[in-house]
Amino acid sequence: MTKLGLESLPPLTLTAMRFAVAVPLLLIFAVGRHPLPRHAWPRVAMLGVLGIGIGQVAQTFGVAGTSASVGTIISATIPVFIVFFAALRLKQQVSGWQKLGLLAAFAGIALVAFAREHGAAMLSDTTAGGAICVLLSALAIAFYYVWSVELTTAYGTATVAAWSTLFGFVALLPWAAWEMWHVPFHVTTQGVSAAVYLGVIVTVAGLFMWLKLLRIVPARVAASVQFIQPVFGIAAASFMFGDRVGPSFVVGVALVLVGLALTMVSRNEVGNRA
Repeated sequence: MTKLGLESLPPLTLTAMRFAVAVPLLLIFAVGRHPLPRHAWPRVAMLGVLGIGIGQVAQTFGVAGTSASVGTIISATIPVFIVFFAALRLKQQVSGWQKLGLLAAFAGIALVAFAREHGAAMLSDTTAGGAICVLLSALAIAFYYVWSVELTTAYGTATVAAWSTLFGFVALLPWAAWEMWHVPFHVTTQGVSAAVYLGVIVTVAGLFMWLKLLRIVPARVAASVQFIQPVFGIAAASFMFGDRVGPSFVVGVALVLVGLALTMVSRNEVGNRA
């Protein structure tokens, strides 16, 4: 959907439209819930700037500057970074089996991403700047998710999601306004529809589910679910843009599912089986 939106809208403009849709909806959910104390504003504001001003903006520029294959495989590092940051910040342990699961799923994503026809042509569409933007986005988004756990536990998922998104959106507006002034573009039904979809489904629904998931399960489990995203993403690209998939795609999906199973095995289960 981001690719579709970028066909008629420049990156910052598309991102700003996306969050212009999302912010009012998030604020509606936050009204009447846990108030956000003033001493928490700086942390939540920094969270929003990290997640939107860096993570989402870098992702949009990265999508514009990479092929679907390269963008997918770099974005697939988000779960690995989530587990890594959670181990450092939240002191969540990762067993050997779970590490093996992460590697298997990552290998599956690599196979799914690169084992497609016309791979050379796909790779030629990628710039170094685009790849760096996607990697920067993966780091920022992973840290956003892990950092949000403490804040959502203290102030509630709806409150943190709404206010962090608002702060990030406000920080983004000057840059988007500059782009709108200097970069010619045409507002199309396709572009607006992409922005609405990204705002409602990906940002509002997706953010609530992610923050809730990170509060009730260990980060390694939440991260493992993220591995499914590239599988569906490439399948959707095949349907929408005519990208071909073959037997390697099936093998890659199998590796991802095996990786999910291993990653979600708890240390106690491994001990019991032994």
